[in-house]
Amino acid sequence: MDRLLSMRVFQKVVDAGGFAAAARSLDLSPAVVTRLVADLEEHLGTRLLHRSTRRLSLSAAGENYLSRVRVILQDIDEADRAVSSQTHELAGVLRILAPPVLATHVLAPLIAGFRQLHPKIVLNIEVASYKEPPIEDYDITLLPTNDGFDGNVVARKVSSTEAILVCSPAYLKSRGLPFQPQDLLLHDVLRLKSADARSHAWRLINPEQHDEAVDVAVEPVLWVNHSDTLLRATLDGAGITSVALDLVAPYLMRGELLRVLRPWIAGRLTLYAALPSRQFMPERSRVFLDYLIEQTRIKVNSAVAACNAC
Repeated sequence: MDRLLSMRVFQKVVDAGGFAAAARSLDLSPAVVTRLVADLEEHLGTRLLHRSTRRLSLSAAGENYLSRVRVILQDIDEADRAVSSQTHELAGVLRILAPPVLATHVLAPLIAGFRQLHPKIVLNIEVASYKEPPIEDYDITLLPTNDGFDGNVVARKVSSTEAILVCSPAYLKSRGLPFQPQDLLLHDVLRLKSADARSHAWRLINPEQHDEAVDVAVEPVLWVNHSDTLLRATLDGAGITSVALDLVAPYLMRGELLRVLRPWIAGRLTLYAALPSRQFMPERSRVFLDYLIEQTRIKVNSAVAACNAC
C-alpha cells in the first residue's frame, strides 16, 4: 500500500464530500479511490468513514486522523516547494506594503540594486498608512515599531535605531543650545503624531545612565502625522524634533541638521518585516528580505558612525 497516496485520497474524499467526486478530482477511478481508503482503514485497524447511500461522515477516529493528515501533507508539500524553489529561476511578483516614510527612505533606495541582482522579480509596492495592516494580503509588510512592540504576527527583525533630537543651524543660532531636557520648555518643539504621543509630555532617555528617563511637559508648536513634513519643517528652522538616526544621518553629515542634547534620545525604533505565514516563504520573498536586512543594517551602521563624527 502506498500510504502517502492513501492519505491524500482519504483527505480528498472528505473535502470533496464523496468517493466519486474525489475520483474525478484526482483523475482516478472510483474503484481505486474506494480500495485505497479501505486499505488505509485496514492498515490502521479502525473505520475512518461511515458510509451510507445518502451521506458520508467521519468517525471519531477519522476526525482525529484527518487533522493530523492535513498537517503532515501540508508539511510535505511545503518541503517540496522549498527545495524546488532553490533550483528554479527567481521570478514572479513580490507584493510589499509599507507606510510612506519607509517607502521613501527604506524601500526606494534599495530598488535599483535589488533589480540588478534579480531582474525577473517584479516589485509591486503599496504605500499606505494603516492601523491594522492587512498582512495576509501581501508577501511582506514593513512595520515600524517602538522598543516595546510585542505584536502577535509572524515577523523578522530588520534593524534597530534610536530617535535623536535635531534642529537646523539657523534655529540654533537664533534660539541657543539646550543643555538639559528641561531647557526644551524654552524652545519650539515639533512632534510627530502617533498612537504613543497622547500627551504633551515628551519622554527622553539617557542611554549612558542606564536608560534614565525624564518627562518634559513641552507644548509643541507643531503636531504632524507625516514624517517628511516634520523633517522639512526642521530643516527650514522651525524648531527641535526627534528623528530616526538612520533617516537623518545624511543631513548630519552635510551639516544641514545638528544633534542637540546628546546623549539623550526620544526612544528606540525597530523595523520588522511581517509575513503572511510561517509555513512557507517563496524564495523571492526570502532573497528580498535578506537584501533588505543587509542593506538596512549597513545604513544604520553608517548613520551611527556619522552621528559619532558630527
